[in-house]
Amino acid sequence: MKITSWNVKGLGRKDKRGKVLKLVKDKKLDMLLLQETKKSNVDDLLVKSLWPFDFLQFLIVDSVGSAGSLLCVWNPGVFQMSECCSSRNFLLLSGIVKQSFECVIVNIYAPNNLRSRGQLWEALGRLKSSFHKPWCIGGDFNEICFSSERRGYLRRDKGMVEFNEFIDRMELVDLPLLWRGFTWCNSVEGDGVE
Repeated sequence: MKITSWNVKGLGRKDKRGKVLKLVKDKKLDMLLLQETKKSNVDDLLVKSLWPFDFLQFLIVDSVGSAGSLLCVWNPGVFQMSECCSSRNFLLLSGIVKQSFECVIVNIYAPNNLRSRGQLWEALGRLKSSFHKPWCIGGDFNEICFSSERRGYLRRDKGMVEFNEFIDRMELVDLPLLWRGFTWCNSVEGDGVE
């Protein structure tokens, strides 16, 4: 199953939607996890402008004004959702991949506030006891695991410690980056992913 997670920082512009569509088509994605669509009303027409394939299902967490929001789009022939739950900061999908592998997929847009992030980690930890399947989590965590993941950042702070504890508690594996040194670059060529 091919999954991509992307903080798109808004889907209002047609050229941005075109980039998403091209990514989905070129990579032949089975699932797309988007954060910060900044849309308070996502409809079928908008989702179809992002997904080039005939079959799709989607779930959203609408933005508050022009802030936040989450969108998950997937091929129902590859992933069949059986349960879901959400909050302002996550969208959890429980289901079966290719009719044989049960799993949970979570799309996260973590708050910038340290205390609120900690509350999110706790809430997800409590949910794990209700979903006893392997978890795959993607999204914008607004936190790093190690100082080396942020240019010019030398100290280990409380947020980083809590995030690493969350990863350990959830029994997650942080997949290594390939090709680039950082996941976010503010559109500076060569520093991160777009």
